[in-house]
Amino acid sequence: MAPSTARVLAAAAVAALALMSVVVPGAVATPETACAAAAARDRRVDYAFCVSRLSHHHDSPDADTWGLAKVAADVGVATASDAVYDIKALLAAGDAGKEREAALEQCRALYEASGLAFAEAYDGINRRDYAAGKREAADAAALARRCGGEAFARAGVPPPPQVARWGEEAEKIAVVCAAITDLIK
Repeated sequence: MAPSTARVLAAAAVAALALMSVVVPGAVATPETACAAAAARDRRVDYAFCVSRLSHHHDSPDADTWGLAKVAADVGVATASDAVYDIKALLAAGDAGKEREAALEQCRALYEASGLAFAEAYDGINRRDYAAGKREAADAAALARRCGGEAFARAGVPPPPQVARWGEEAEKIAVVCAAITDLIK
């Protein structure tokens, strides 16, 4: 067997084991196995981001796939909350200018709504209404996207770097949440 063929077969075996470990009901999943399986199903999943965010959550060590889907939704709540905190700090600095201040105020409201939508995603997954959980996670990401795509575009100024970063993170964690939810059997 050629070395490249052996590597391909070994990688396929590892992916199959990872997928099996997260789809067996009640089986303990790790962020690494869940993120690998999610990335195998949905190429939008950023594996390193997924592992990093899920691994730092206090519920991850004992979670099964269902628990990790809820962890992803909870990370989305925290992401939106962090965005609101940063936006409030930018507003409190008082040097944003009229257009940027109006955009920041709109973004604050959008991220507050995004956090609520991620919380609804958590609740949907918790009650095993996976379609609702995935829909709410997608809605949360759409609300966060509106900050840069609507509020700042309308103001004609770019969003501050930290606000742009929160939008990217909200989008990524919503994708992770939906992809891991899809693994639940």
